[in-house]
Amino acid sequence: MMSRIESGPPLRDHAEKASKRLVNKDPYLKPNEKIIQRRISKIIETENRLTQGKKNLAEFAAGHEFFGLHFSKNQWIFREWAPNATRIYLVGEPTGWQEKNEFALTPLEEGVWEIRLPAHILKHKDLYRLRIHWPGGEGDRIPAYARSVVQDRDTLIFNAQVWMPPNPHHWQCEDFVCPSEAPLIYEAHIGMAQEAEKIGSYAEFGANVLPRVVSAGYNALQIMAIQEHPYYGSFGYQISNFFAASSRFGTPEELKKLIDDAHSSGLAVIMDIIHSHAVANEVEGLSRFDGSLYQYFHDGPRGRHELWDSRCFDYGKHQVLHFLLSNCRFWLDEYRFDGFRFDGITSMLYLHHGMNKAFTSYDDYFDESVDENALTYLALANKVIHDVRPDALTVAEDVSGMPGLAASTAEGGYGFDYRFAMGVPDYWIKLIKEMPDEHWQLGNLWYELTNRRSEEKTISYAESHDQALVGDQSLIFRLIGSDMYDHMRIGDDNIRVDRGLALQKIIRLITLVTAGNGYLNFMGNEFGHPEWIDFPREGNNWSYKYARRQWHLVDDPKLKYQFLAQFDRDMISLAKKFQLFVSSGPHLLYEHADDKIVVFTRSDLLFAFNFHPAQSYSDYGFEAPAGKYKLILNSDAPEYGGHDRLVASQVHFTRFDNLAGRRCDFLSLYLPTRTALILQRLA
Repeated sequence: MMSRIESGPPLRDHAEKASKRLVNKDPYLKPNEKIIQRRISKIIETENRLTQGKKNLAEFAAGHEFFGLHFSKNQWIFREWAPNATRIYLVGEPTGWQEKNEFALTPLEEGVWEIRLPAHILKHKDLYRLRIHWPGGEGDRIPAYARSVVQDRDTLIFNAQVWMPPNPHHWQCEDFVCPSEAPLIYEAHIGMAQEAEKIGSYAEFGANVLPRVVSAGYNALQIMAIQEHPYYGSFGYQISNFFAASSRFGTPEELKKLIDDAHSSGLAVIMDIIHSHAVANEVEGLSRFDGSLYQYFHDGPRGRHELWDSRCFDYGKHQVLHFLLSNCRFWLDEYRFDGFRFDGITSMLYLHHGMNKAFTSYDDYFDESVDENALTYLALANKVIHDVRPDALTVAEDVSGMPGLAASTAEGGYGFDYRFAMGVPDYWIKLIKEMPDEHWQLGNLWYELTNRRSEEKTISYAESHDQALVGDQSLIFRLIGSDMYDHMRIGDDNIRVDRGLALQKIIRLITLVTAGNGYLNFMGNEFGHPEWIDFPREGNNWSYKYARRQWHLVDDPKLKYQFLAQFDRDMISLAKKFQLFVSSGPHLLYEHADDKIVVFTRSDLLFAFNFHPAQSYSDYGFEAPAGKYKLILNSDAPEYGGHDRLVASQVHFTRFDNLAGRRCDFLSLYLPTRTALILQRLA
């Protein structure tokens, strides 16, 4: 835990040393070193201001234990922050939804309101909300710290719910610690994880999907859409109730059981957390909560995200920092999540939100468009998370490439453990959309796959949920198209299906083995789930047809999806067995633009990829470290739906001889068209 640093010379000295460490690793940052120093100083100064030297930051981030509804010493205590309110009443089932004097909240200091009620007044599952009066108006609001929010199936109205079950979840897997190995993340959405055309539940996910994740070899489960959101079709990105687990998937206890079961299976559970913006809804959300537009958000145009039609937090307000930092701690404390993927960081960091912006210069990271209050918040959030759970994982989703996101504050950064390599999936989509694979430039591809900051850990992926949302398509569907509907049966030879399966395997493999420090897959993509993701909406007659996962496809022994699933399992297993992400690299050995060949090494493994659509090569020679090599994975193997053109476990020896006009150690391999090989160097 970082000790409190006083202002003045000690603070400046700390900021200078930290900024120099970051600049030493990336000399291109040198012209902006003073700005980096200023930002580090701001982080420290803000922490000191919040804690006042009386507590540490993790203790400060305990607003969820003060605000909201709590049962203590045989009474109910409820508190809310609403500085613009003139009167507040708790209304609900116990009051007949009417304002009653005995349910009026009492104003305390600094805009805080409180009410204490006898134990018998409220019971488990009672519905309630607040009726807030302000100068010139009034409105019903769901408490900001409500821990359970439910929607009436008939009226579609949301209300807060008293949650004090007689049989609370008893944790079976105590003191779970995140696996020390590199994260292999399985990204999932609870509601669309089931086969039926409906919203899936936490219980169904635990019974039907969790075993698949474990069997596939992933070691971390990233769950989307947990925080309550009024519109299902928002994919969980328009949050209304930040402390409530979405009730459309089940109860809080059922979510806890799911996380407990995942822990028992050895899986870390990461939550997709949305602190970049909030839904604009007023009754359900925080917008105009106490009658003012600027309580949690910026006033005026800066307080509204025009593209997303949502509200933008004012990260310079200490009450907002208290709310969001407490939200981070709440999910760790109450549900035992093992970390977070922070969504929409680019939108947080820049006043332009990254809209219609190409980040082409380092100046883009240090001009007046950067919200340094947001940067400060992210650094403090990471500190809280890692103080509470030193083993926790935090991942930044930022498309801009802001330097230092995944570096520690001591190293001049903002404390994330990892950042997503978001350019990789975008590049795959660009390649597939814009040109046939015979024109792919492997030199450019290699650059995109390996272009990352050496001082920051990155997680790569070929595609996530983003690439398959309505209006877009998954990689496999782009490769095969409508032939997936009629030609995926084993024995049905189809040239488009054959091409799609071959490229799907080598695209995912090369993305995995060139990744910096981790890998992510979205559920179903490991077996080539067809089609796109489209949540029920007016435009599709509120259909769930495309908001589900068709697991029967991979389970059917007569279909080819099983081949992709088996390949995915084996490549994940290989990455774990050889501790691929612990090793340096990858190290490029050979690349030939016309032959469509790329060869590289990593962790005593040699990887050879032939992307050529028509040309197989016999005795293809390239320079390689001297030794004996054994074939350990071959995307053309029959168990992966390949053409079985290679001998399994075949052994190869390097030769010292003439190659391309000079003497060297070289390896000669048979490289079938659209095939990837992995060989282990034995000696």
